[in-house]
Order: sequence, then structure tokens, then C-alpha cells
Amino acid sequence: MSRVRHERLCILSRQKSLYSTARLVEAAEALGEHPSRVLKTLMIEIDGKPACAVIPSDRELSMKKAAAALGAKSAQMMKPADAERITGYHVGGISPFGQKKRVPFAIEQAAMAEALVYINGGQRGLQVRLAPGDAAKALGAVVQDIVAE
Repeated sequence: MSRVRHERLCILSRQKSLYSTARLVEAAEALGEHPSRVLKTLMIEIDGKPACAVIPSDRELSMKKAAAALGAKSAQMMKPADAERITGYHVGGISPFGQKKRVPFAIEQAAMAEALVYINGGQRGLQVRLAPGDAAKALGAVVQDIVAE
């Protein structure tokens, strides 16, 4: 198994949750980083099966592109309760790493242009900083354009 170098850091108090794009943009500001470097983890269903999409916090997911990237015909956002049950994490703290159930992953191709990105570490306010290529490798993710125009 290959090793992935990463750093853990807390960026926000636990009182602030990261439920929305606006909160994620706030998180980027708190880090002094551009929002394109702070990635959000979205649990989706592709053809009725769970999957995960990781995209820059200032972008919106294209369901059509995500489905195509993961070899499916359709995609939709997963219900929060289902996301928590499948991942073992609470909404606002869902990480693509260490989920209870292994699911297919897709990472936005544009994120690969960044030297380092921040991805949720499994708790609200906890981010992991690592190279996006290392994240893709660790997750076995498909790297494609999956954001809306």
C-alpha cells in the first residue's frame, strides 16, 4: 500500500457547521485560501446506488456529468440520513476517506491543477490538506469534469 502525505488542521470552531456552499467559502477565507482549493464531499446516488463526488467548494455538481463519469445513466443527491448511514459521518463532516461502505468516487478534474487542496477529515471543521492527485489515488477515484458550467 502506498503512503499519502497529508496534514490535519482544524479550521473552524465546532459551533459553525459546513452545510452550505456559503459556509465552505467562509472556510476557505478562514484558511486564507481560494475556494477552489477547499473541496466539498457530496454523496449522490447513481442509478440508485451510492457514490461520492468531490468538487471545489465554489462550484456546483453537474448530475449528468457525474453520472457519465461513474458509468451511470442518472444521478441525484442522496438524502442526508442515507448519507450519514452509508458513510458513518454526520452531514457537514462527511469525508471521502474511511467511509463505512466503499462507494465509487469522482473528483473534479480542475482540482488537479492545485498543488494542495483541503478535504473534510470526518468532523465538522476538520480539514485534511493534501495533493489532489494523492487524494484521487487513495480513493481510487475517477478524475473528470463533473461540475456545472
